[in-house]
Amino acid sequence: MSGRFSEGKMTAAMREMASVLNVSPDGARLLQLTNNAVFALPRHGIVIRIARTHQLLDRVAKVVQLGRWFAEIDAPTIRLVREVEQPIHFEGLHASVWRYVPSHPPAPTVDDLGTVLREFHALGVPPFPLPAWDPIGDARRRLADADGLSTPDRDFLVDWCDRLEPEVAVLNEHGTRTLVHGDAHVGNLLRESSDRMLMCDFDATCVGPWQVDLAAVAVGDARFGEAGRHRALTAAYGSDVTSDPSWAVLRDARELKMIAAAIPLLATSPSVAAEFSNRLHSVQRDDPTARWRPFADLAVPTSPSAERGHGASLGGGVPAERR
Repeated sequence: MSGRFSEGKMTAAMREMASVLNVSPDGARLLQLTNNAVFALPRHGIVIRIARTHQLLDRVAKVVQLGRWFAEIDAPTIRLVREVEQPIHFEGLHASVWRYVPSHPPAPTVDDLGTVLREFHALGVPPFPLPAWDPIGDARRRLADADGLSTPDRDFLVDWCDRLEPEVAVLNEHGTRTLVHGDAHVGNLLRESSDRMLMCDFDATCVGPWQVDLAAVAVGDARFGEAGRHRALTAAYGSDVTSDPSWAVLRDARELKMIAAAIPLLATSPSVAAEFSNRLHSVQRDDPTARWRPFADLAVPTSPSAERGHGASLGGGVPAERR
């Protein structure tokens, strides 16, 4: 991110927004600084979530609309602050305000993720438009703004998108359409004092095949050399995504996302650039056994993705584990 969206600028924006809300920013804590700057104000029981761009009003508006619907149907999700007119706008920035949920033990697990995903997918499709699952569009947008990407690597990624795009379109058209969280990992879970599990972070929420939300853990097990997480998720959810007829497309789409996530940092982080090359070359060699390192374990100024639950969760807790 450029200096326009630095931690200092985001903190200043948070303080101004807090003033608009008639609350003091004293004691505010920065929970996350990725695509959003997420600040907890525990004294006032709120979280302010600021999009680190001047361009994504539609995304913030979508999240707010989802938040209202979730409250109406008592979904297993965090809640918007109803007393605030949202989204909030300040000097071209857009933000949403949520109820602060303190962490309660025990920490969320993959078993919890499977259980809450089953409930989430059963909510049905909202009565308002949502974008369709579009991993190819996401990758192409990153390629369009890429710095530090060699021509051969760019060409390979473009060809990958061209090859995968019609397969994704077929899956979107013929698969079961349901609500897809889009970034389902343990770090996006919170446990209330009542022991109810809540999901947070709906930037990537869309309509598509429900299997998308199970693919991340399965691919993570394979690529990061983990064991048991996919098995636990399968048992809790009641379905093994790796046995699904769509698995090859889902795996391909997930791996494309995990590689494209690094593109914005190639020019500024040598460690990310090295891991990007490792990932891309393993795909070029068609080597499904090659091991990857999580970007969040590298020296990264701003992690490109919470690909396995790294980073602070929106509601105020921290992830159950750091791998």
